Amino acid sequence: MSVGLVWFKRDLRLRDHQPLAQAAQCERAFGLFIIEPAWLQSFECDPRHVDFLLRSLQPLQIELRQRGMPLLVRIGEAVQVLEALRREWNVTHLFSHEETGPAWSYARDISVGRWSRIQHVHWQEWPQTGVIRRLRSRDGWAARWLQRMEAPQVAMPAGFRAPPGMQPDPLPTLADLGLPTPRLQPPAGEADAWERLRAFLGGDGRDYRRALSSPLTAPEACSRLSAHLAFGTLSMRSVHQATELAIEHTPDRELAYGLRGFSSRLRWHCHFMQKLEDQPDLEWRNIARSLDGLRPGDGGPWGALAQERFEAWCEGRTGYPMVDACMRQLCSTGWLNFRMRAMLVSFAAYHLWLHWRAPGLFLARQFLDFEPGIHWSQMQMQSGTTGINTLRIYSPAKQARDHDPLGEYVRRWVPEYGTPAYPAPIVDEKSALAQAKEALYGHRHSPVARQEADAIQDRHGSRKSGLPATTQRRGRKKTADPGQGVLF
Repeated sequence: MSVGLVWFKRDLRLRDHQPLAQAAQCERAFGLFIIEPAWLQSFECDPRHVDFLLRSLQPLQIELRQRGMPLLVRIGEAVQVLEALRREWNVTHLFSHEETGPAWSYARDISVGRWSRIQHVHWQEWPQTGVIRRLRSRDGWAARWLQRMEAPQVAMPAGFRAPPGMQPDPLPTLADLGLPTPRLQPPAGEADAWERLRAFLGGDGRDYRRALSSPLTAPEACSRLSAHLAFGTLSMRSVHQATELAIEHTPDRELAYGLRGFSSRLRWHCHFMQKLEDQPDLEWRNIARSLDGLRPGDGGPWGALAQERFEAWCEGRTGYPMVDACMRQLCSTGWLNFRMRAMLVSFAAYHLWLHWRAPGLFLARQFLDFEPGIHWSQMQMQSGTTGINTLRIYSPAKQARDHDPLGEYVRRWVPEYGTPAYPAPIVDEKSALAQAKEALYGHRHSPVARQEADAIQDRHGSRKSGLPATTQRRGRKKTADPGQGVLF
């Protein structure tokens, strides 16, 4: 008898779910989510992530049960959990989506692969984004991404046949896991993801391009789908196809204009994830290895001065009001628009001269929509360690003038600004940036850096060709600056 096990990871949905469709072909099938200690103990995990996960699992478990599939939720190391279930229920097939994650999940999947071979469990994985496993060349990647995104979505199975006597597990609570309840609990789950998508495509995305850069207007202008994409409560393909359909049929030119900008960023989402898939060590090593040791904390001692600056940056007390306001909003809500995220990283990397790894771990815990491939690629790009991207140094004063001209945003999040309680600037901007530019620009002109950049561009650089002419006829524009296009 064939017994299929659907291993849910970051794909907490029913729609467009190939593992579910495959499991429906088995004589018996059930689902599983594993709450892994390696995740809970990782430096990237925060209670806000676990809370969003549990509140996404709850409706999924109910929906699956109505279709005859029990969803088990177990706490433990993946191989041990899978082996116990294999023995108890005679599992013959394991179905899951591919995952491009941090080092602990990469090692976990290697262990599961070894286990499945030893135990003769047929493990089959399917892609759920535009990321391509074992990619040999970036040439033609954009066309392959488009082909995958425009393929028919997987139909939702009508029902399943569960092993006799199996019942769904009760979901653990945050208290069961020894975690506090976050102050804010934004809506979670597949139904909310679709509600947000429909609202955005139906009119809320009209001002997307004009309003996405300001922290005052971005919360309403952006789709706010990034957490749903990170946890897989809807698929990238579903978003792409729904967006293209809305662009094609809306009579509202302003809305179509906004949605085209949104559509172009979906490809950049997968473009950055592909980097981590191709080079897993970029999570902790500079992409441009010739920059190793340039900043404190990169293979050497962190130092008291760097620690002081890092703590001030984390706590939103740098003396730069726009920086502090953005950090406080992020820590409070778990979300910040992309331009302000880039400014936070730029400030840490250039003004404070901090290596990107420790700031990256701190930000990973704050971002509800933490997506490893995007996150670490962006941390390196915004810190100037990719060796190929333009150095983006954001002036906090200019960002305030451009995006908070009346000071509304700063007053909301830094009420003590302008009083003796607010600290003086932690560094002098002019001298700090002069030193950073001298170090980085001087390095970029060296022969070793130029040679290294060619190899990096060949491995990770975007390609301007490869999209068929039909995409241009639809009115889509290619995004010239990937640094502004990965948050929705």
